[in-house]
Formats: sequence, C-alpha cells, structure tokens
Amino acid sequence: MTRVSHNGPVSRTRARVLVVDDEPAIGDIVSRYLKRAGYDTAVAASGKDALGHAERSSPDVVVLDLMLPDIDGLEVMRRLRKDNHRRAAIILLTARAEESDRITGLRLGADDYVVKPFSPGELVARVDALLRRIEPVPDRQPPLQVDGLEIDPAARRVSLDGREVELTQLEFELLLFLARHPGQAFTRDQLMEYVWQYSFYLDTSTVTVHIRRLRAKLEPDPARPRFIHTIWGVGYRFGP
Repeated sequence: MTRVSHNGPVSRTRARVLVVDDEPAIGDIVSRYLKRAGYDTAVAASGKDALGHAERSSPDVVVLDLMLPDIDGLEVMRRLRKDNHRRAAIILLTARAEESDRITGLRLGADDYVVKPFSPGELVARVDALLRRIEPVPDRQPPLQVDGLEIDPAARRVSLDGREVELTQLEFELLLFLARHPGQAFTRDQLMEYVWQYSFYLDTSTVTVHIRRLRAKLEPDPARPRFIHTIWGVGYRFGP
C-alpha cells in the first residue's frame, strides 16, 4: 500500500513520524511502537530540536507534546505551519487538565489529540488513520465545483474564486466528505466515524473546531455560510 508524501508516492511503511516529548520514557516507548509498526521514527526532547528535525526531514506526522521545556507545543505548531510544514499532520499529546490548550491547538491547525496517559497502541492507530486519508486516489477524479469552490481530490487542492486555499489534512478530508454528500445532514458522531475513522471517539468538539476553521478559510461571512450549514439539533450539511 502506498501513500502520497511531499515528494510523491512512497511506501507507507517508510512514512516519517517525529515524536516530540521531553519525557525520555514516553519518547522511547512511542518510538518503539511506531518503529515496530513500520514507521521511520525520530524523537525530539525539546521544541528547538523538534523544529530542527522538521526542517531537515519534513515529517509526515508530528506527535507533539504541549508541555515542553523551552518552546511550548502550541508555539512549535505555529512555527511548523508558518514554515510551510502545512502538509504534516499534527497529533497533540495533552494532559486532561489542558482542555483549553487542546481546543486552542485544534483551532491553530492540529489534526488530532491524544490525552495522557494513553495507550501506545492507540497512538499508532491514530497515526495509521491519519495516513490512510492521504493515500493517492486510484483513478483521476474530476474536481468538485460548487458556487466558485473547487475541490480536486486527486491533487488534494482547494480553490475559491480562483484563489488556492491552504487546508490541513483533516480540513481537506472533512470538506471533501461533506461536498461528496451535498444536501445530506451528518451528526458529529457520524463525521468522527466517517472522516476521523474513530467510531470509539467520545469528544466530538474537534468536529466543531474543524468546521469553524473551514468556515474561517472559505466563507466571507462565517456567520452566514455559503457552503457548510449548521442543522440545529443534528449536525452539518454541505450545499450552496
């Protein structure tokens, strides 16, 4: 099975994962589990080291602890996105008491989060799920066009009124899924299952955050959306 990386198709088993955590035991355990699953894994113990690794190796996934000794995880994520690492998926590692930081992280562009203490096996499953979403499309599919919005599934590009819109991995997948089912309302639980591929996921606030991010990027007036509509008491629906 192959997937798309920054430089074209590569073996999925050689996908690059950067683990950023200042606790040596966590970094070591997570790294061993990821390597056992076939991933090319590196570990950084500080924000500075993480940014250096990202610059040198352009990881496909960054597993990022929020609490770091030098540069906090949110600032590391800001710099990764700013320095054109937008295509790297980011999974935050957070403590249960850090809910506000977790929501802030999602708003800033994180794709997912895992709450400590966590199962290394669950984290590997999250990485697997993120990478499954960016496998190449087998056949060239025509772009979807709706009211000035164009979504190209094969090239994984989105443009609005001729201007390219930069989306994270999950923002793109969420938009594509909704656009492929115009007029159909989906609950947050359904979107977690179909897009995030986590039927066991309990906290659906991440769906709400991703919808807000999409509206901020696509809608001239997010309060009066053209594309993604809230269906009160149900969820969300795509349509002009």
